[in-house]
Amino acid sequence: MADMDIRKVQRSGGSSFIVSLPKKWVDATNIQKNDPLGLIIQNDGTLLVTPNTTGVQVQRKKVFTADAGTDQTLILRELVGAYISGYTEIMVRSQHRLPADIIEQVRNFTAMSIGQEIVEETDTEITVKDLLNPTEMPIENSLRRMAIIATKMSEDAITALKDRDQTLASSVIERDGDVDRLQWLVARQVNLIFSDVNLSRRMDIPVETASVYIQIAKIIERIADHATKIARNAIELTEFTNESGINEAIQRAEHNAMAIFRATMEAFHSGDLEKANATIGQTKKLEERCREVSQMALSFDAINAIHFVYIADSLRRMGDYSADICEHTINHIVGTSV
Repeated sequence: MADMDIRKVQRSGGSSFIVSLPKKWVDATNIQKNDPLGLIIQNDGTLLVTPNTTGVQVQRKKVFTADAGTDQTLILRELVGAYISGYTEIMVRSQHRLPADIIEQVRNFTAMSIGQEIVEETDTEITVKDLLNPTEMPIENSLRRMAIIATKMSEDAITALKDRDQTLASSVIERDGDVDRLQWLVARQVNLIFSDVNLSRRMDIPVETASVYIQIAKIIERIADHATKIARNAIELTEFTNESGINEAIQRAEHNAMAIFRATMEAFHSGDLEKANATIGQTKKLEERCREVSQMALSFDAINAIHFVYIADSLRRMGDYSADICEHTINHIVGTSV
């Protein structure tokens, strides 16, 4: 953390007050005499001084070097990291010809992310730019879309289990990537808001609200992960025939879990503190139903029983994650209320 620079306020004329600017900051931002500066009063009473008076998004560039010995998995993770961090231009370059597998990973990255496109490519360099205007993709809309996908994934995973439908289960697993892409987008937009106060104002999202958004997005992504786990276990149980009513018990638990999740998201989007609090209490019934499934599974052989226990555990965790969203909602409402 940088040291605080204490400066005294000077009075000029009858009603004007003057504070000199730190020379180090002036030099770093290349401010000249008569240049305009933006002054933004923050909610916490602080005053933000910015040379960006146009509101145009700050452009940031990240360059990675790659060659024949570069780890393909690492370069992909670095690209995703740069994307989430908010870089608007990403370049991968090599002293010689870029390896074909590195180029393939860059193309994989653009397919996995939202708004990223290859805009220039030579033998030694490939450049990706962000073509998405952050204000055109409201974060709350992304969270709603994530929740819809995760809910449908859970429902279809249970249907795949009941109908022994491997194709449907595989579809659930594939859709997990859609949730991941949206979660990355939310994380990116939040990081852009953290680094660009003008964007925060244009999107009308205070920094403290943006912090909650990134937490909620991560939790929804985890709920989708558990829907994926249920689908994987459903595939393992394709040949299982001795149901003994366990499928119906699982369906009841899943309906309960998704009802809690839907109520959770409604409380979050509406800012309903009482509903968030009441929804947390609904997880007890879900826990009972998940224990019922686990108890029923004990009557099966170990190979199949373990998959049913895993499914019950995933459903229970979905409820726990929904309760976490409710707690974040309550904390946010209390923390921002006057």
